[in-house]
Amino acid sequence: MDTPTRIVYWNIHPVWLMYVLLIPTIGIFFYGMYRRYRLWVGIGKPIDRLDQPGERLRRVWTFVIGHRRLFRDNTAGWMHGMIFWSFLLLFLGTTVVAIDTDLKIPIMRGWFYLLFQKLILNFAGVFLLVGSAMAIYRRYVARVKRLQHNREGVPKDPSDGPSLALIFLLMAQGFALQAIRLAANPDPYDHWSPFGYWLSLPLRDVNVEVLVGLYQGTWWFHLLTTFGFIAYVPFSKMMHIFTSPANVYTANLQPAGLGTLQPIDFENTERLGVSALSDLSWKDLLDLDACTSCGRCQAVCPAYAAGQPLSPRNLILDLRDHLDRVAAGQAGEEAMVGDVIKEETLWACTTCRACMEECPVFIEHVPKIVNMRRYLVMEQASMPDTLADALKSLEDRVHPYKGASASRTDWCEGLDIPIAADKGEVEVLYWVGCTAAFDPRNQKVARAFATLLKEADVDFAILGNEEACCGDPARRMGNEFSYDMIARSNIDIIKQYNPKKIVTACPHCFNAVGNEYRQFGGEFEVVHHTQLLKDLVDQGRLKVNSNGVDSITYHDPCYLGRYNGEYEAPRELAQFAGNLVEMERSRSKSFCCGAGGGHAWMEEHGDGPRINQIRSKEAVETGANTIAVSCPFCMQMMEDGVKTVAGDAGPKVKDIAELLLEAIEETGPHKVQ
Repeated sequence: MDTPTRIVYWNIHPVWLMYVLLIPTIGIFFYGMYRRYRLWVGIGKPIDRLDQPGERLRRVWTFVIGHRRLFRDNTAGWMHGMIFWSFLLLFLGTTVVAIDTDLKIPIMRGWFYLLFQKLILNFAGVFLLVGSAMAIYRRYVARVKRLQHNREGVPKDPSDGPSLALIFLLMAQGFALQAIRLAANPDPYDHWSPFGYWLSLPLRDVNVEVLVGLYQGTWWFHLLTTFGFIAYVPFSKMMHIFTSPANVYTANLQPAGLGTLQPIDFENTERLGVSALSDLSWKDLLDLDACTSCGRCQAVCPAYAAGQPLSPRNLILDLRDHLDRVAAGQAGEEAMVGDVIKEETLWACTTCRACMEECPVFIEHVPKIVNMRRYLVMEQASMPDTLADALKSLEDRVHPYKGASASRTDWCEGLDIPIAADKGEVEVLYWVGCTAAFDPRNQKVARAFATLLKEADVDFAILGNEEACCGDPARRMGNEFSYDMIARSNIDIIKQYNPKKIVTACPHCFNAVGNEYRQFGGEFEVVHHTQLLKDLVDQGRLKVNSNGVDSITYHDPCYLGRYNGEYEAPRELAQFAGNLVEMERSRSKSFCCGAGGGHAWMEEHGDGPRINQIRSKEAVETGANTIAVSCPFCMQMMEDGVKTVAGDAGPKVKDIAELLLEAIEETGPHKVQ
């Protein structure tokens, strides 16, 4: 194949001026980036987030290059994808030109020149223009709700408009230059740049000298615009081009990922919890600069939907503004906890982690909130009264239910359930949990599950009166000291019986004992009751009649789904009892029931409907006559919500274990009475 005609660069004088302008441009850019880096590492505490480089690079490939989380919203995903991937291709194209022209390495030849430099980059430019136009439309014409500024008393960040306008202008200039060049210097391969060729047609009859002058003027305008854009990046929202990939690379890789909270070294810490920027890690401060204010976290936040004083986006942006004021020496006596972030904001969080699951740049909202709660609870003794009662009950009675009169074993009366202390070593330890032990409705769930275990001839036992709260409520409420003592005590008790497996019907116990106890030396195999029941069905140890005719919708618990990635086992079991109908928000997009983060013991104070009412309404609207749950807290919240939104005519709320017990063949000797 013949080599196509080379692109002609007409005397761009004086060329030395380009390099003179480039030096301060690069200097301004690196100064802007360095000043933020200096804040992260200068103020923030050290934290190891640079290990496992292979896994971290894989995440960057998946979530930055591949846009996996961005495509949870297809429209926004394609919009940003067109901008990002086109920018990436055009950057590579510019690099190729520099290598070919300045380093004299012949790359722009043959098919590569035609396919990449002309055809692909031509389409990339168009896609970048379309993506930019979509972004402008969504923000300023359609005014997508989650993209709108809603921070009272805080000026709107003006960088969105100029950033998008600059990108649009850069691409328009690029096409103008290409059109002028093709008009003045016809190429037999012009059609390989279809959009540039089409734009060049009206210019074909213009005098060549005029075109050359027009090209030179446009070229210098394009150069100045490009250099201005580069210098502008570190001082605008466009800095996320660099901070977002860095934030994804330094994401939490611990067990249970972003759901595992960090313990406190009580012997070597000066302050309990977080009350100032200097108490945060450098990764926490990087989070603040990685935020693009896209509002995805706010759009999925149950507290925000219920009109409570929490927006995950605004929390991060308020902290970033505080960081800017501290850096500028303008913070004065401003307290991070109390002035910048209000106490009621911190207590509104249910720790459902929907914000973190949705965030495309892996910002860690929940750990920051819990760490600030720790400061309030352990340093200031400040918390809602009902939480104080629950914590007092934990300390006095090793469970959070103030006034509960039942014992740990009342729920299993008449079932002949073995106690671990009587058996010695245990094959399967059934961790009952406080709610199943003390709440009358969830006691029925515990009886149903124990009946199924006996039906399948599982060798199991319970701790009975040796069992205490797993400590999750204390930890999420902010009392890490109580959690520390509870966890260590429970680990010692469990180790006495050396169970091969621990099973629990409570996702909060599942997460605490299975993931967070590892921080204290508790290496246990823990499964959720739906996982064990599915295994028993698969093994044929539970004979199931799968002719259910009820329509069932399943509510995903946050601590089983988003925290631990289990979505399938409960659904497979629910289908034995009836036809499964999914809610619009399900699996990783499931809406919280409203009980997490200590809210099972708190009163909601918001301008909208309660969180559990919002979720119950979604379940009722499916038309299902049964709502399946797999968490004792979800049971409480959904039953209460259904009564409010649908009354006695609403669907029944049942645990997966109850549904499965109804579906097994009527041949087993053990039935719940």
